[in-house]
Amino acid sequence: MSLIVNGEAVALPSDPRVSLLDHLRETLQLTGTKKGCNQGACGACTVLVEGERILSCLALAVQYEGRSVTTIEGLAGEDGLHPLQQAFIEHDGFQCGYCTPGQICSAIGMAAEAGRGVPSHVSADLTAAVALTREEVQERMSGNLCRCGAHNGIVDAIRATVAAEWAA
Repeated sequence: MSLIVNGEAVALPSDPRVSLLDHLRETLQLTGTKKGCNQGACGACTVLVEGERILSCLALAVQYEGRSVTTIEGLAGEDGLHPLQQAFIEHDGFQCGYCTPGQICSAIGMAAEAGRGVPSHVSADLTAAVALTREEVQERMSGNLCRCGAHNGIVDAIRATVAAEWAA
């Protein structure tokens, strides 16, 4: 039994009670994914499973057998940082950086949701294409907390990159 993490097949833990977060951090030593609240309330543990954002602290590793998981470590390419990672630097989207990996993974998943036309609580027209306005991005990213208060830089980085094609 295995799952694919950042493009590589890795064994699942022998204990089916191990969370995906703990498997990534403790077994695979992928410590970019952070353990914040360990209750699904802060978003620090957000990773992508086949492009969808999930809270890895609430997921059992065995639930994702055979599926593809992307962590913050899997986003950068051979040419350098993912454009959103670079935008976080350019737009001062982090201070302490603890929430940054979860924010970036969540933003990538959020942009894909918007691209598929999934509305949010603040979407004015539930049948129209999604425009990732500042308000839309703020609402869609509200599950990822930043204690340092870098939210403006985070939203700016997201709107400058992954949300650019849907921005209004």
